Amino acid sequence: MKRNQSAMIDHTRRHALSSLLGLATAALLPSIARANTKTTQKSIVMVVQLNGPNLATDQRIAAHLGARGYSVQLVDQDYRPELARDAGLIVISSTVSSKDVLPGWRTLPVPLVTWENDLLDDLAMSGKRHDVDFGETEKERYLWLVNAPHPIAAGLPAGVVNVYGKQAVMSWGKPGLGASIIASVYGQPDKAAIFAYETGATMDYETLAPARRVMFFMSNDSFANLSQSGQQLFDAAIDWAIKR
Repeated sequence: MKRNQSAMIDHTRRHALSSLLGLATAALLPSIARANTKTTQKSIVMVVQLNGPNLATDQRIAAHLGARGYSVQLVDQDYRPELARDAGLIVISSTVSSKDVLPGWRTLPVPLVTWENDLLDDLAMSGKRHDVDFGETEKERYLWLVNAPHPIAAGLPAGVVNVYGKQAVMSWGKPGLGASIIASVYGQPDKAAIFAYETGATMDYETLAPARRVMFFMSNDSFANLSQSGQQLFDAAIDWAIKR
């Protein structure tokens, strides 16, 4: 009789322990899900030319983003877009050779930031005519901030902004009607230096943005040349794009 009572007590204890473990696991699952979501939202796939002459600049950008709490994976220019579907953000550097970049980025429903003006037409972010719909300036130093209320303006006041430490080329584009133009090249209002599309906005060719899209004005090696204001604009562009 005592053995039966002891067995019943052990069974009851095991059942209670199992129930407690089940409750603890259930309580942890939402936290794990939230942690996984936060990790995904902070992950950046950065498309570069891994064997190119400006890799050090891309690595410097990746280190900067890492210091700001992002997890950055550098991938080569022929990386397949579908492999980045779970990323929080795609960044396409201008160090890539645009002809070697696969076309799937255009429709990928993941936020994207680029400073490669030669890809703007492929991404449906501008028209197709080089030096008319997109291109690079001669050496410049200033932007004209035209949309100070936009988050990408980083709280800077409207008007002239010194974005480079010394004069350098700037990428630009002429976006579609659904774009928010944040800044243009100083003295050249037809050349948008920073512009963005909200998810669902009309880009060029009547294409709807599958996720947020941002064009930034940098060129291959100009990240290190950004002024404090230029750095603020860069960080704001990344932060806005990744917050879906």
